[in-house]
Amino acid sequence: MLSQHKADRGGRHRISDQFQLQTMIWPGLIFLLVFAYFPMYGVTIAFKDFTLLSTIQSAPWVGLKNFQDFFSDPALKDTLRNTLVINGLALAFSFSAPIVLALLINEIKLIRFKRMAQTISYLPHFLSWVIFGGIVLEMLAPGKLVSTIMHALGLFPEDVNLMAKGKYFYAIYTVISIVKSVGFGSILYIAAITGIDQELYEAATMDGCNRFQKMWYITIPSIAGTIVILFIFQISSILNTGYEQLILLQNPLNLAYSETLETYVYKTGIAQSRFSYATAVGVFISGISVVLMLTANGVSKKLLDRGLF
Repeated sequence: MLSQHKADRGGRHRISDQFQLQTMIWPGLIFLLVFAYFPMYGVTIAFKDFTLLSTIQSAPWVGLKNFQDFFSDPALKDTLRNTLVINGLALAFSFSAPIVLALLINEIKLIRFKRMAQTISYLPHFLSWVIFGGIVLEMLAPGKLVSTIMHALGLFPEDVNLMAKGKYFYAIYTVISIVKSVGFGSILYIAAITGIDQELYEAATMDGCNRFQKMWYITIPSIAGTIVILFIFQISSILNTGYEQLILLQNPLNLAYSETLETYVYKTGIAQSRFSYATAVGVFISGISVVLMLTANGVSKKLLDRGLF
């Protein structure tokens, strides 16, 4: 009992001693409460028939009806397939591309060329998807750069509108996503690489290791923690494809391959003022994301002894 009392007094003394430091975090906590936690009350819309003429409190309760409508929608199968395929390709290529780029940039010894390579790779990230998507659409249009090159190489018998061919959409989207994000995505890995003890490389050189062996046995294991954490985040967002880029690249001819859950929510929920339905789909996506994050973190800790928590 006495020890508990002393512990409580010690805790109060630490709080009073660190009061000025602890007040520095209050603005951040207040911001999170106001803009992140309090708005969660709006999730109840998913279980109500909410309209612009009603309030959250006055909207009639409908239970799981919105979820039932979503799961019984005939468009769900194709929409979910496109979402999983696009994110599966992103997991296989878009996730690994920044790692490869960071490893390659780290091997560049000429500082000026290294900086130039980093700057060029970062540039697409700072272009909005409206501008970047417009450039892509112009390059892929019939008679333009990509179509002309493919026709000259004999890949197509004539100029073709690639964005009108749904079967090419997955590949096109994956490539432009890599180009857009690979440079900026490599920043974390480059930062992690710079923190590696250089004596490890010197010792490997004395042992006769070449560059590839240093990369494989020193660099990659040293940044494994960063890779695992970002991989868990990528797994948890496997149902989130990004709305802006997809809506810019969509057209009626490739819609069967480009319609994902996020564009579906916008068209079916927001554009048609079915706010409760859109919220229900968002709750479903968020729930799956949490389950995937916890599963990926558990598997990672079990197999690699690394994880978020």
